[in-house]
Amino acid sequence: MDQLHQGAAHPVAHTPSGALRGRREGPANVFRGVPYAAAPIGELRWRAPRPFPTWEGVREAAAFGPSAPQAGPADVADIVAIGGAPEPTGEDCLTLNLWAPLETTGPAPIMVWLHGGSNRMGAGSLPFYDGAAFARDGVMLVSVNYRLGQLGFFAHPALTAEAPADEPLGNQALLDQIAALEWVRDHAASFGGDPANVTLFGESAGGLDILALMTAKRARGLFHKAVVQSGGGWLPATPLKTAQARGVAAAAALGLSAPDAVALRAVAPERLTAVESAFGPVIDDRLLDRDPISAFARGDFADVPLMIGVNSGEDSLLNYGGGLERFGKLVKPNAALARLYPQASGDEEQLIRHGFRDFAFAAPARWIASRPRKSKAWLYAFDYVEEARRDTMPRAAHAAEIFHVFETLNRRPDGAPPATEADRAVSDAMHARWVAFARTGAPGADWPVYAPADDAWMVFNATPGGEVKRAWWKAALDHHARKGKLLILLMRIRDRLRRMFG
Repeated sequence: MDQLHQGAAHPVAHTPSGALRGRREGPANVFRGVPYAAAPIGELRWRAPRPFPTWEGVREAAAFGPSAPQAGPADVADIVAIGGAPEPTGEDCLTLNLWAPLETTGPAPIMVWLHGGSNRMGAGSLPFYDGAAFARDGVMLVSVNYRLGQLGFFAHPALTAEAPADEPLGNQALLDQIAALEWVRDHAASFGGDPANVTLFGESAGGLDILALMTAKRARGLFHKAVVQSGGGWLPATPLKTAQARGVAAAAALGLSAPDAVALRAVAPERLTAVESAFGPVIDDRLLDRDPISAFARGDFADVPLMIGVNSGEDSLLNYGGGLERFGKLVKPNAALARLYPQASGDEEQLIRHGFRDFAFAAPARWIASRPRKSKAWLYAFDYVEEARRDTMPRAAHAAEIFHVFETLNRRPDGAPPATEADRAVSDAMHARWVAFARTGAPGADWPVYAPADDAWMVFNATPGGEVKRAWWKAALDHHARKGKLLILLMRIRDRLRRMFG
């Protein structure tokens, strides 16, 4: 802590890049809008992040930086209600926010948060990602903004042609996340953090990105533990050729038939974000040399302690962007599916919803946890609905666990009623598990390490502290795992063919 000078209200941290003046707020010294890389604008749009220049004097770190340009599903009028960020947004978005404990007995463990939002919306500055509860409990919390949508996962032949031979392609968001982790490695000690004890955690797209980073050699050693909340594990990455074809289609939608890199970079960011597409990791043979699914199947991933889990109502995602109709075309709600989900009472929509949850989230999470490793893995299911919401919400919705992990139940974006004492008890218990994992690499002695033969889940429900259940959803997950084997095989064959024929 010798580099952090704590004033009554305005602590100053002396970092390798320059001095930062934050704010003392409750249990934390808070530094907002801290640049971890140069603004990716002009010629730097779609390039790997560059170091932010050092500065003289003291830089103010009181206000959040702009969120990344973003857009949500076309059928959602207000994306803020579903985890999107309000204005201001802007391409100069590569900043992070840091909550440092006021007092520790030594360097504080660090947790780095990657927000969700389908890699197309969200921000580390949203109020329900406030790190005060972590700082109160002796953990440094860092939340990160990174490029999103067409700015975060974009490839095009014109960009490939101009890129240096070793610069990754199409994975701008993942490169931002790596740059933020490098910043933490080099700067966190200036705030009292321990750069040798970093837990990377994220939800939804943030969790999906973590799984990709676990297979990226460039990210090895930058984090020492990982938590994947509702990140699935079987969503295939995009081959570079496919990503480039999507880039060509996006350019055409903007009226650019054969643009060069200069013309692409001249497009206003709000026009880019308006172009619909899918956004996620790209197999470019520079950052990712194979699909993360294949890498996990081969055992080629960062062997670090892992917590991974799922919510009982992940199907709430189907309520937006025509998801129910699209997934319904892939699922046949037949008698066999009805036998797997008797709780659905034969309701076709409910069969689709349960099938989506288990194939897209629960079965792959269990598969990831079961991969042979030297380190340990723990598996959880979040199955708690706040008392005031039980009349309208049958299961724990996608992202519902976030407000418990961060202890921000009364800062939800959807106008939920105030939390009750029972709600807060669940929140306290979940938050304590995450803190214990950050400190020690284990979430508690009463939570069994995952092993396929034991199939033990920690189920967060109304039981204080959670309840260990074995073979949770086993029949349904075994059914989906059999289908998953085919997907895994196809991804491994695809990688092999791509390596053979390009």
